[in-house]
Amino acid sequence: MKKRRVHPGTVQETLLIPLYGRAVENRKAEAALRDPRAEEIVAALDHDFSRFEGLASLTGSVMRTRLFDHWTSRFLREHPAGTVVEVGAGLNSRFERVDNGAVHWLDLDLPDVVELRRAFFPDTARRTTVAASVTEHSWMDAVTERSQEGGVLFCAEAVLPFLDESEVRGVIDGLADRFPGSLLALDLAGHAMVDTQDEHDALSKVEARMRWTCDGPEHLTAWHPGIEVLACHTLSDPPPALYAELPPSYQRMITDLATRRLPQVEEYRLALLRLSRTGPGRS
Repeated sequence: MKKRRVHPGTVQETLLIPLYGRAVENRKAEAALRDPRAEEIVAALDHDFSRFEGLASLTGSVMRTRLFDHWTSRFLREHPAGTVVEVGAGLNSRFERVDNGAVHWLDLDLPDVVELRRAFFPDTARRTTVAASVTEHSWMDAVTERSQEGGVLFCAEAVLPFLDESEVRGVIDGLADRFPGSLLALDLAGHAMVDTQDEHDALSKVEARMRWTCDGPEHLTAWHPGIEVLACHTLSDPPPALYAELPPSYQRMITDLATRRLPQVEEYRLALLRLSRTGPGRS
């Protein structure tokens, strides 16, 4: 079978890192997550993944994805017929990993990524792909059209740090105003992460650079005081329920990271927020 060429834009190229991380993880005897689709896609792409081989941050990307999966599964237990929006879907196969048979799903990404994605993930009655930039609020109309009464979860994994702060603020304001009560899962890169990204083992191998620096979710609540922080973790401090599900090798790694308290680890946070409309104290 002829392999598909990859021609992503600068930022879109970053989707290849977590894709390869999940493919490598799936080959392990004891894995933090299983993703056979990732292995299939890597094998079907005409791309040299060797530059990512053996990188420590592949494990970090897997742990981040595992936490987002954990939050998504918990959301679906509470809202079985809810709507999940994968913001910057890339070639993520979260739907395949957490589908409960009732969720309504929307995958959002830029047109060039969507063109590639559709070769592997066709739309279905419950799953729709939308080609648009996250900063173009017109895509939110598609969420309104497809969302049910069961609540909405927006997953923005490894997306918002690559935008300017004004763009991030516009996205969060738009979601909060259009979908009050919805949940937003996102990652926050602090100064220790952003300022050293040129030396990062994976990011140094791609052209894209993180532009938004955020040292914690309290900065988001300052933008929008009605926002409620439901959870905030680092890769060295996952939720206890998730930690208990991980293989022993991962538990040992997390314990070691917690002891070492590396700035690049401690200042990279994964947060789950409940959004609300504009509050009286919003700046």
